[in-house]
Amino acid sequence: MRAGIIGIGSFLPDKVMPNSELEKIVDTTNEWIVERTGILNRRIAQAHISSSDLGAEAARLAIKDANLKAEDIDMIISASSSPDCTFPATACIIQDKIRAINAAAFDIQAACTGFVYGLTTAAQFIMTGKYKNVLVVGSEVLSKVTDWQDRNTCILFGDGAGAVVVSQVQKGGITTSFLGADGSGANLLELPAGGTKEPADYDTVKNRRHYIKMNGNEVFKFAVKVFESSTRRVVEKANLTLDDIDLIIPHQANIRIIDAAVRRLKFPIERVMVNLDKYGNMSSASIPVAMHEAVRMGKIKKGDKIILVAFGAGLTWGAVLIEWNL
Repeated sequence: MRAGIIGIGSFLPDKVMPNSELEKIVDTTNEWIVERTGILNRRIAQAHISSSDLGAEAARLAIKDANLKAEDIDMIISASSSPDCTFPATACIIQDKIRAINAAAFDIQAACTGFVYGLTTAAQFIMTGKYKNVLVVGSEVLSKVTDWQDRNTCILFGDGAGAVVVSQVQKGGITTSFLGADGSGANLLELPAGGTKEPADYDTVKNRRHYIKMNGNEVFKFAVKVFESSTRRVVEKANLTLDDIDLIIPHQANIRIIDAAVRRLKFPIERVMVNLDKYGNMSSASIPVAMHEAVRMGKIKKGDKIILVAFGAGLTWGAVLIEWNL
Protein backbone atom coordinates (compact mmCIF):
# COMPACT_ATOMS: atom_id res chain seq x y z
CA MET A 1 0.00 0.00 0.00
CA ARG A 2 1.04 3.59 -0.63
CA ALA A 3 0.32 6.49 1.70
CA GLY A 4 -0.23 10.02 0.44
CA ILE A 5 -1.67 13.38 1.39
CA ILE A 6 -5.29 13.71 0.22
CA GLY A 7 -6.20 16.93 2.05
CA ILE A 8 -4.40 19.95 3.48
CA GLY A 9 -5.34 23.00 5.53
CA SER A 10 -3.78 25.78 7.58
CA PHE A 11 -4.94 28.44 9.98
CA LEU A 12 -3.23 31.59 11.28
CA PRO A 13 -4.21 34.13 13.93
CA ASP A 14 -5.37 37.51 12.62
CA LYS A 15 -2.96 39.63 14.66
CA VAL A 16 0.22 40.55 12.80
CA MET A 17 3.25 41.66 14.83
CA PRO A 18 5.74 43.53 12.63
CA ASN A 19 9.36 44.12 13.59
CA SER A 20 8.49 47.74 14.34
CA GLU A 21 6.42 46.54 17.30
CA LEU A 22 9.35 44.53 18.63
CA GLU A 23 11.50 47.66 18.45
CA LYS A 24 9.26 49.06 21.20
CA ILE A 25 9.63 45.98 23.41
CA VAL A 26 13.34 45.08 23.29
CA ASP A 27 16.60 46.66 22.17
CA THR A 28 16.52 45.73 18.48
CA THR A 29 15.81 47.19 15.05
CA ASN A 30 13.90 46.09 12.00
CA GLU A 31 17.12 46.14 9.97
CA TRP A 32 18.95 43.89 12.45
CA ILE A 33 16.11 41.36 12.55
CA VAL A 34 15.77 41.20 8.76
CA GLU A 35 19.51 40.86 8.24
CA ARG A 36 19.94 38.12 10.84
CA THR A 37 16.71 36.16 10.28
CA GLY A 38 14.82 37.30 7.20
CA ILE A 39 11.68 37.79 9.31
CA LEU A 40 9.44 40.85 8.80
CA ASN A 41 6.26 39.79 10.60
CA ARG A 42 4.83 37.03 12.73
CA ARG A 43 1.29 36.07 13.81
CA ILE A 44 0.28 36.25 17.47
CA ALA A 45 -2.72 34.43 18.94
CA GLN A 46 -5.14 36.12 21.30
CA ALA A 47 -4.70 35.45 25.03
CA HIS A 48 -7.54 32.90 25.21
CA ILE A 49 -6.35 30.87 22.20
CA SER A 50 -4.39 27.62 22.66
CA SER A 51 -2.55 25.33 20.26
CA SER A 52 -5.54 23.00 20.05
CA ASP A 53 -7.76 25.89 18.93
CA LEU A 54 -5.51 26.68 15.97
CA GLY A 55 -4.93 22.99 15.28
CA ALA A 56 -8.66 22.23 15.22
CA GLU A 57 -9.28 24.98 12.66
CA ALA A 58 -6.50 23.69 10.39
CA ALA A 59 -7.78 20.13 10.86
CA ARG A 60 -11.31 21.06 9.78
CA LEU A 61 -9.96 22.64 6.60
CA ALA A 62 -7.77 19.62 5.80
CA ILE A 63 -10.68 17.21 6.32
CA LYS A 64 -12.90 19.35 4.09
CA ASP A 65 -10.17 19.47 1.44
CA ALA A 66 -10.02 15.66 1.53
CA ASN A 67 -13.81 15.49 0.97
CA LEU A 68 -14.20 13.63 4.25
CA LYS A 69 -16.13 14.13 7.47
CA ALA A 70 -14.61 14.26 10.93
CA GLU A 71 -16.02 10.83 11.77
CA ASP A 72 -14.04 9.39 8.83
CA ILE A 73 -10.76 10.11 10.64
CA ASP A 74 -9.32 6.99 12.31
CA MET A 75 -6.33 8.57 14.04
CA ILE A 76 -5.04 12.02 15.01
CA ILE A 77 -1.34 12.71 15.48
CA SER A 78 -0.55 16.11 16.96
CA ALA A 79 2.93 17.67 16.92
CA SER A 80 3.52 20.75 19.04
CA SER A 81 6.31 22.45 20.97
CA SER A 82 3.64 24.46 22.79
CA PRO A 83 0.91 21.94 23.66
CA ASP A 84 -2.16 22.92 25.64
CA CYS A 85 -0.74 21.05 28.65
CA THR A 86 1.52 18.14 29.55
CA PHE A 87 -1.52 15.87 29.56
CA PRO A 88 -4.04 15.12 28.21
CA ALA A 89 -2.59 15.00 24.71
CA THR A 90 -3.36 18.00 22.53
CA ALA A 91 -4.45 15.45 19.90
CA CYS A 92 -7.26 14.32 22.22
CA ILE A 93 -8.39 17.91 22.73
CA ILE A 94 -8.40 18.47 18.96
CA GLN A 95 -10.33 15.21 18.53
CA ASP A 96 -13.09 16.53 20.79
CA LYS A 97 -13.18 19.98 19.19
CA ILE A 98 -13.65 18.62 15.67
CA ARG A 99 -15.84 15.74 16.87
CA ALA A 100 -13.68 13.02 15.30
CA ILE A 101 -15.46 10.48 17.46
CA ASN A 102 -13.89 7.42 15.78
CA ALA A 103 -10.27 8.55 16.01
CA ALA A 104 -7.46 7.35 18.23
CA ALA A 105 -5.29 10.31 19.25
CA PHE A 106 -1.79 10.91 20.54
CA ASP A 107 0.99 13.53 20.57
CA ILE A 108 4.49 13.44 19.12
CA GLN A 109 7.19 15.61 20.71
CA ALA A 110 10.01 16.27 18.26
CA ALA A 111 9.90 20.08 18.45
CA CYS A 112 10.33 21.72 15.03
CA THR A 113 10.77 18.32 13.39
CA GLY A 114 7.44 17.18 14.84
CA PHE A 115 5.41 17.40 11.65
CA VAL A 116 7.96 15.35 9.69
CA TYR A 117 8.00 12.75 12.48
CA GLY A 118 4.20 12.76 12.53
CA LEU A 119 3.86 12.42 8.78
CA THR A 120 6.31 9.51 8.74
CA THR A 121 4.40 7.81 11.57
CA ALA A 122 1.05 8.32 9.84
CA ALA A 123 2.38 6.75 6.65
CA GLN A 124 3.29 3.56 8.52
CA PHE A 125 -0.27 3.13 9.83
CA ILE A 126 -1.65 3.57 6.32
CA MET A 127 0.87 1.32 4.57
CA THR A 128 0.25 -1.53 7.02
CA GLY A 129 -3.49 -1.21 6.46
CA LYS A 130 -4.19 -0.64 10.15
CA TYR A 131 -5.91 2.70 9.58
CA LYS A 132 -7.61 4.37 6.62
CA ASN A 133 -7.46 8.13 7.29
CA VAL A 134 -4.86 9.66 9.60
CA LEU A 135 -4.89 13.37 10.46
CA VAL A 136 -1.50 14.96 11.19
CA VAL A 137 -1.58 18.38 12.86
CA GLY A 138 1.26 20.79 13.59
CA SER A 139 0.01 23.62 15.82
CA GLU A 140 1.83 26.23 17.88
CA VAL A 141 1.15 29.16 20.17
CA LEU A 142 4.82 29.88 20.79
CA SER A 143 4.08 33.47 21.80
CA LYS A 144 3.07 32.11 25.22
CA VAL A 145 6.42 30.38 25.81
CA THR A 146 8.57 33.12 24.29
CA ASP A 147 10.58 35.38 26.59
CA TRP A 148 9.65 38.84 25.39
CA GLN A 149 12.61 40.25 27.34
CA ASP A 150 15.14 38.17 25.38
CA ARG A 151 15.90 39.94 22.12
CA ASN A 152 17.77 36.94 20.73
CA THR A 153 14.73 34.64 20.79
CA CYS A 154 11.61 36.82 20.86
CA ILE A 155 12.26 38.04 17.31
CA LEU A 156 12.04 34.51 15.93
CA PHE A 157 8.76 32.89 16.85
CA GLY A 158 5.15 33.06 15.71
CA ASP A 159 1.83 31.23 16.06
CA GLY A 160 -0.07 29.10 13.55
CA ALA A 161 -1.24 25.63 12.55
CA GLY A 162 -1.27 23.32 9.57
CA ALA A 163 -2.77 19.88 9.01
CA VAL A 164 -2.94 17.10 6.43
CA VAL A 165 -5.02 13.96 5.95
CA VAL A 166 -2.92 10.91 5.03
CA SER A 167 -4.67 8.02 3.29
CA GLN A 168 -4.02 5.19 0.86
CA VAL A 169 -3.21 6.32 -2.71
CA GLN A 170 -2.75 4.37 -5.91
CA LYS A 171 0.58 5.89 -6.90
CA GLY A 172 3.09 8.47 -5.74
CA GLY A 173 2.51 9.75 -2.21
CA ILE A 174 5.05 9.55 0.61
CA THR A 175 7.85 7.61 -1.02
CA THR A 176 10.76 7.79 1.44
CA SER A 177 11.65 9.37 4.77
CA PHE A 178 14.63 9.76 7.05
CA LEU A 179 14.59 10.64 10.76
CA GLY A 180 17.41 11.38 13.17
CA ALA A 181 18.12 12.51 16.73
CA ASP A 182 21.02 13.41 19.02
CA GLY A 183 20.05 13.88 22.66
CA SER A 184 23.54 15.06 23.58
CA GLY A 185 22.52 18.45 22.17
CA ALA A 186 19.34 18.71 24.22
CA ASN A 187 20.53 21.78 26.13
CA LEU A 188 21.11 23.81 22.96
CA LEU A 189 17.41 24.51 22.52
CA GLU A 190 15.00 23.89 25.37
CA LEU A 191 12.17 25.03 27.58
CA PRO A 192 13.82 24.06 30.88
CA ALA A 193 11.15 24.21 33.59
CA GLY A 194 7.69 22.80 34.06
CA GLY A 195 8.53 19.10 33.92
CA THR A 196 9.78 16.65 36.52
CA LYS A 197 13.38 17.84 36.20
CA GLU A 198 12.52 21.43 37.16
CA PRO A 199 8.99 21.51 38.56
CA ALA A 200 7.36 24.92 38.64
CA ASP A 201 8.18 26.92 41.77
CA TYR A 202 8.99 30.48 42.75
CA ASP A 203 12.58 30.28 41.49
CA THR A 204 11.75 28.80 38.08
CA VAL A 205 9.23 31.58 37.48
CA LYS A 206 11.53 34.31 38.84
CA ASN A 207 14.43 33.09 36.68
CA ARG A 208 12.21 32.88 33.57
CA ARG A 209 12.85 29.15 33.13
CA HIS A 210 9.43 28.59 31.58
CA TYR A 211 10.47 30.26 28.33
CA ILE A 212 12.45 29.08 25.30
CA LYS A 213 16.24 29.13 25.76
CA MET A 214 18.58 28.76 22.79
CA ASN A 215 22.28 28.70 21.97
CA GLY A 216 21.88 30.42 18.62
CA ASN A 217 25.34 29.84 17.17
CA GLU A 218 25.39 26.12 17.90
CA VAL A 219 21.83 25.62 16.69
CA PHE A 220 22.70 27.42 13.45
CA LYS A 221 25.66 25.13 12.73
CA PHE A 222 23.63 22.04 13.59
CA ALA A 223 20.68 23.12 11.43
CA VAL A 224 22.73 23.81 8.30
CA LYS A 225 24.51 20.47 8.62
CA VAL A 226 21.40 18.30 9.05
CA PHE A 227 19.37 20.27 6.48
CA GLU A 228 21.94 19.26 3.89
CA SER A 229 22.54 15.69 5.08
CA SER A 230 18.85 14.84 5.55
CA THR A 231 17.97 16.12 2.10
CA ARG A 232 20.75 14.13 0.48
CA ARG A 233 19.88 11.02 2.48
CA VAL A 234 16.20 10.96 1.53
CA VAL A 235 16.99 11.58 -2.15
CA GLU A 236 19.50 8.72 -2.17
CA LYS A 237 17.00 6.39 -0.47
CA ALA A 238 14.55 7.13 -3.29
CA ASN A 239 17.22 6.40 -5.94
CA LEU A 240 16.86 9.94 -7.28
CA THR A 241 19.10 12.99 -7.61
CA LEU A 242 18.47 16.58 -6.56
CA ASP A 243 17.79 17.38 -10.22
CA ASP A 244 14.63 15.26 -9.90
CA ILE A 245 13.26 17.41 -7.07
CA ASP A 246 10.75 20.10 -8.01
CA LEU A 247 10.51 21.88 -4.65
CA ILE A 248 12.10 21.78 -1.20
CA ILE A 249 9.97 22.98 1.72
CA PRO A 250 12.25 23.47 4.73
CA HIS A 251 11.43 24.28 8.31
CA GLN A 252 11.09 28.06 8.34
CA ALA A 253 13.56 28.94 11.10
CA ASN A 254 16.00 31.47 9.69
CA ILE A 255 16.78 32.65 6.17
CA ARG A 256 20.53 32.33 6.80
CA ILE A 257 20.10 28.63 7.63
CA ILE A 258 18.10 28.06 4.45
CA ASP A 259 20.52 30.03 2.26
CA ALA A 260 23.60 28.28 3.66
CA ALA A 261 22.14 24.77 3.30
CA VAL A 262 20.81 25.43 -0.20
CA ARG A 263 24.24 26.68 -1.30
CA ARG A 264 25.82 23.47 0.06
CA LEU A 265 23.28 21.43 -1.88
CA LYS A 266 23.85 23.54 -5.02
CA PHE A 267 20.06 23.61 -5.36
CA PRO A 268 18.26 26.53 -7.07
CA ILE A 269 16.85 28.89 -4.44
CA GLU A 270 13.84 29.57 -6.66
CA ARG A 271 12.82 25.95 -6.09
CA VAL A 272 12.80 26.39 -2.31
CA MET A 273 9.59 27.50 -0.56
CA VAL A 274 10.23 30.37 1.86
CA ASN A 275 7.52 32.24 3.77
CA LEU A 276 9.23 32.91 7.11
CA ASP A 277 9.30 36.63 6.29
CA LYS A 278 5.54 36.67 6.94
CA TYR A 279 5.20 34.20 9.81
CA GLY A 280 8.55 33.66 11.54
CA ASN A 281 9.43 30.32 13.10
CA MET A 282 6.22 28.37 13.83
CA SER A 283 8.05 25.20 14.88
CA SER A 284 5.97 22.13 13.98
CA ALA A 285 3.45 24.28 12.10
CA SER A 286 5.94 25.90 9.74
CA ILE A 287 6.19 23.11 7.15
CA PRO A 288 2.45 22.34 6.76
CA VAL A 289 1.63 26.06 6.59
CA ALA A 290 4.35 26.60 3.95
CA MET A 291 3.20 23.52 2.04
CA HIS A 292 -0.41 24.71 1.99
CA GLU A 293 0.70 28.15 0.83
CA ALA A 294 2.82 26.58 -1.92
CA VAL A 295 -0.24 24.64 -3.11
CA ARG A 296 -2.37 27.78 -3.18
CA MET A 297 0.34 29.67 -5.07
CA GLY A 298 0.61 26.94 -7.71
CA LYS A 299 4.17 26.05 -6.71
CA ILE A 300 3.16 22.40 -6.29
CA LYS A 301 1.44 20.48 -9.08
CA LYS A 302 0.23 16.90 -9.28
CA GLY A 303 3.18 14.59 -9.88
CA ASP A 304 5.75 17.00 -8.47
CA LYS A 305 8.44 15.56 -6.24
CA ILE A 306 8.86 17.63 -3.10
CA ILE A 307 11.06 17.31 -0.03
CA LEU A 308 10.02 18.40 3.45
CA VAL A 309 13.09 18.87 5.65
CA ALA A 310 13.14 19.88 9.32
CA PHE A 311 15.43 20.27 12.31
CA GLY A 312 14.81 21.25 15.90
CA ALA A 313 15.18 20.73 19.62
CA GLY A 314 16.04 17.28 20.84
CA LEU A 315 18.14 17.55 18.82
CA THR A 316 15.97 16.11 16.04
CA TRP A 317 15.94 16.23 12.27
CA GLY A 318 14.35 14.51 9.31
CA ALA A 319 13.13 14.67 5.73
CA VAL A 320 10.24 13.23 3.73
CA LEU A 321 10.04 12.87 -0.05
CA ILE A 322 6.55 13.11 -1.51
CA GLU A 323 5.22 12.65 -5.03
CA TRP A 324 2.27 15.03 -4.90
CA ASN A 325 -1.18 13.48 -5.42
CA LEU A 326 -3.56 16.44 -5.27
